[in-house]
Amino acid sequence: MVFSSNPLALSVPDPDFESWLRNKGYLEILDQRTSDLHRLSTSTSAAAAVRSSPSSSSSITIATTTTIIPYGLFISLFSHLKTLFSLLTLNPFSKLTSDDFSGDIPSWTNAFIGSFNSYSFPTSPAQARLRAHENVKRFARNYASLFILFFACSLYQMPLALVGLIVCLALWDVFRYCGDRWQLDQYPVFRQTLVRIAQCATAVILFFSNVQVTLLCALSVSYAVLVLHASLRKLTPGKQSTPSDRNRSSSKR
Repeated sequence: MVFSSNPLALSVPDPDFESWLRNKGYLEILDQRTSDLHRLSTSTSAAAAVRSSPSSSSSITIATTTTIIPYGLFISLFSHLKTLFSLLTLNPFSKLTSDDFSGDIPSWTNAFIGSFNSYSFPTSPAQARLRAHENVKRFARNYASLFILFFACSLYQMPLALVGLIVCLALWDVFRYCGDRWQLDQYPVFRQTLVRIAQCATAVILFFSNVQVTLLCALSVSYAVLVLHASLRKLTPGKQSTPSDRNRSSSKR
């Protein structure tokens, strides 16, 4: 959001205004404002470069313009690569809490996926970091559901891992049944020994059935989808106002 200059308005420095938006929770306005300022600065610099080119002859002007265009493309490509590489050092779970997994799952079509206009490449690493942290908090339950889906698809592609996982679950279920039937709680040393043996057997079964490979594949795909979606998805207001809410607020006035 770009505000037009007003001589009667109080001038607020941009860092202070951005800090106020961040503290008040208007992250979607901050995200849109960052994109608009970057677009405005790009167009201004391009126009200034064209105006500063020599205009004594048409051949010199055309040569200068053709030189400016590849240079601008190179700068834009370098900026995009810098932002893309910054995603590799990003920790999207730094602001995630256990409360983000409670409640209902946001809508997959309207909230999570959105429309084509809901996505744009971040203009800077700071904007990518802002989007990733906020979108991970908003769509934590969606990302968890995607991980379960990817893990189930990986198990379907590797039946040996699926069999190993089922055998491990059956092993611990039998151990719990035998512990309740034989009252192993009265023999803590013997019960602890059986637990260690069951843990070693579980580790051996999981290793030879390649469950760790399946889990690694699911984690890799889920993390890649999470980082790309969270950084490309524009921030939207946390709660959209409905027509009934607007009518109710107007009636109170």
